[in-house]
Amino acid sequence: MELAIIVVFVLGYLAITLEHNLKLDKLIPALGIMATCWALVALGVDGFTNWFDSGKHALVEGFSTLVHEDKMHLMEETLLHHLGKTAEILVFLLGAMTIVEIIDYFDGFSTIKGYVKTKSKKKILWLFSILAFILSAIIDNLTATIVLISILQKIVKKREDRIWFAGLIIIAANAGGAWSPIGDVTTTMLWIGKKVTSGMLFLYLFIPSVLCMVVPSFIASFLPAFKGEIEVDENEENEKPHKYSAIMLYLGLGAIVFVPIFKTVTHLPPYVGMMLSLAVVATFAEIYSRTKFSLTDFDTTESDAHAHHSPVHHSLSRIEMPSILFFLGILMAVAALESLGILFNFAGSLQETMPMLGTELHHEGVSDLVVLLLGVGSAVIDNVPLVAASLGMFSEPIDNELWHFIAFSAGTGGSMLIIGSAAGVVAMGMEKIDFFWYLKKISWLALIGFIVGSLAFMITRTLF
Repeated sequence: MELAIIVVFVLGYLAITLEHNLKLDKLIPALGIMATCWALVALGVDGFTNWFDSGKHALVEGFSTLVHEDKMHLMEETLLHHLGKTAEILVFLLGAMTIVEIIDYFDGFSTIKGYVKTKSKKKILWLFSILAFILSAIIDNLTATIVLISILQKIVKKREDRIWFAGLIIIAANAGGAWSPIGDVTTTMLWIGKKVTSGMLFLYLFIPSVLCMVVPSFIASFLPAFKGEIEVDENEENEKPHKYSAIMLYLGLGAIVFVPIFKTVTHLPPYVGMMLSLAVVATFAEIYSRTKFSLTDFDTTESDAHAHHSPVHHSLSRIEMPSILFFLGILMAVAALESLGILFNFAGSLQETMPMLGTELHHEGVSDLVVLLLGVGSAVIDNVPLVAASLGMFSEPIDNELWHFIAFSAGTGGSMLIIGSAAGVVAMGMEKIDFFWYLKKISWLALIGFIVGSLAFMITRTLF
């Protein structure tokens, strides 16, 4: 049954990558493999020998000896756990996207557009790469990608040009997220799991992360795609921005930046802070647009007419729901593989079978190659379960260099494929980027950045 689940996952994964060839929206195979994998798990639960407890990041002892009812109960609990964790990401994503759309409703991004005086593609590339790197460390790589691609859509009108910039934003955002405890979900996992501290994370990973962003951007600046100037609509240049555009921009971005502060103070999940931020931004949006907004308004005639004027209704109607559903499908499908201990055993077998190449990280001898392959694996599957597996596999103390290398490798390795990171998945949805286009044009740049950053880490870790 395990083999059947892996086959279903691989076939579904292929269908996602061949989206444009099959003319089938990627959310369909994503939802299909999610439902099929979990159905096969439920049908074959008595035949499985292992079960991975995501809460404890370890295999359940004596799972094979449990009776059918206990196994089913454990499976239902696990499914609910993964749905909860996935919902946290999706609700956070919905909040961030809605705030971005509200800013756009008031033409807030025209304020930033006004600061971008240059038309040079090369200068715009560097501007967005640096912004992605800094913003992702503050507000996380997922939100930074949403914000910057929204701004990019206002500055670069030609989609053929824009997807190149989006590709480099993904690399820069993932690099920026690696050295911050709130910049990437895997780094946050290691931070919450008391494996790394903020200070040492910065010391170990800042220079490798900078190089991971700078080197691909430097190489890309010589490519034909970034030569010349962007096309600007002269009529659009003369348009006056909305009266409240600047206020809503600063309020919206400030509300997003507030989320990690809220999390640090309250220790609640980030989505709670994002909902509070959305409530505040929505309140000001309704005040400035002089409309009423009520979730309890059941007068359909009035509410339908009102929907055309309410910035909140308008913004919610523009949310990319297919991207949200795709995210749900792919994360829950990976969760099925994780629950059976397949990913855990895969990571464990890597440790046992790989030769001892490179500098040994600690006395037990985990090779650098294992951690590098973890980074490559995070691009192909998903970095969250692989890092979860590493939490259960290794027993090194807090701030051991192994944990920092895992944080860098899992955080930046996902850039090598468009569906290898949350930032990539969001960009794919927002700009309809083709999997194979990214593979041909951007993946090699991400690989160079990953290798250069890893080599830099191997040098910098000797200093601490």
